Amino acid sequence: MPSQTLPLVAGAAVIALALPVFVAAGWPLAGWLIGGVLWAASRLLAALLTRLSPGAGNLAAGGVVGFGMSFRALAVMVVVIVLAATDARLALAALLLYALAYTLELGVSLALYFGGGTGDAR
Repeated sequence: MPSQTLPLVAGAAVIALALPVFVAAGWPLAGWLIGGVLWAASRLLAALLTRLSPGAGNLAAGGVVGFGMSFRALAVMVVVIVLAATDARLALAALLLYALAYTLELGVSLALYFGGGTGDAR
């Protein structure tokens, strides 16, 4: 299994580089903050879930990991829907930032996995 350091750095770089874009475009900074917090919380939950060892000998851990990964997506959707009900522009900004960071992180993870790389910057 490749290291998750490089995908984490890629997602964090998207969050960091998006701040000047938000400022220059006049988008709500609260959207940047909410999108960044959503991505970081989702990433933290994923890191906690990967500490569990799901396998043939540990069915309970497999269930917890499966539920936890589903919960990540549901929690983000609930936050964005609640935001959209109050301020659509804020919700769109937060969702776009989260989606971009998550997509780049996923792409880097897949490239490392299928490319056989370790993801270590040595």
